[in-house]
Amino acid sequence: MQEASMTPAPRILCIGAVLWDIIGRSASHMRQGSDVPGRITRLPGGVAMNIALAAARSGLQPVLLTAIGRDPEGEELLAACTRLGMDMSHVYRSDDLPTDRYMAVEGANGLIAAIADAHSLEAAGDKILRPLTDGTLGSARAPHDGLIALDGNLTLPLLRDIAASPAFAAARLAVAPASPGKAERLRPFLGHATATLYVNLEEAGLLCQAEFPDSAAAARALVARGAARAVVTDGGRAASDAGRHGTVSLLPPAVMVTRVTGAGDTFMAAHLAAEAAGPDPQGAMERALATAAAYVSGDNAL
Repeated sequence: MQEASMTPAPRILCIGAVLWDIIGRSASHMRQGSDVPGRITRLPGGVAMNIALAAARSGLQPVLLTAIGRDPEGEELLAACTRLGMDMSHVYRSDDLPTDRYMAVEGANGLIAAIADAHSLEAAGDKILRPLTDGTLGSARAPHDGLIALDGNLTLPLLRDIAASPAFAAARLAVAPASPGKAERLRPFLGHATATLYVNLEEAGLLCQAEFPDSAAAARALVARGAARAVVTDGGRAASDAGRHGTVSLLPPAVMVTRVTGAGDTFMAAHLAAEAAGPDPQGAMERALATAAAYVSGDNAL
């Protein structure tokens, strides 16, 4: 009797920042000038990497498209990502660009400050996309038709090119800004036929140049401005998903927050994985909120 063949995990291409996350965390409330005890960690991070890690935990197979230097930090980062189960075979390696880094300080009252140094990713430009245009993973004539998670650390001109490129026309695109400061880079995807925007309430306001009382109003406004679909989070308040299916709004589980860096990326990946398992907007939102709550409470290990 033949053994039943196992169905391979759905693949997700994660495009954007993969770098070293250097995070200082303290159990104390902090303000400008605070000097407190805590812990400092260095882990593989970046929006694309955070999404890939969470996607792998949710049952997807991540393939990373990014830029990593050939410096010692880059060699170490590539090895660490590979050990975590990431497919790094399509990463652009630069001889003259250093490996990117992100540094943040978090206290009991949340994120205090952060600096993202993704200059090498920006300088690499469209070189990271070659596998999607040279036939390796797709091309303009035979575009990749799977799931792609795209982060806003890419430059605005490159994001504009992606939004208009036939090589991305068949993909199911999920787009997230790297931070509120880069939210407006997502504007080219307002009007894209297959793109879902994953933003928080502040980022939705920046994209729409308006203030919203809640995530539902923000998600509907993004759809009105041309988004095919918009998923908006608002911390411990209700998150909302608006699109052709209408609007779904749900409260996240109440948990003690112990970390915030990567929470939005974890939510997004869990939502994408749930959607890949079956198109149920309410069920996908429930699973994504539960996964993000477990992450911020420290119950999910990186």
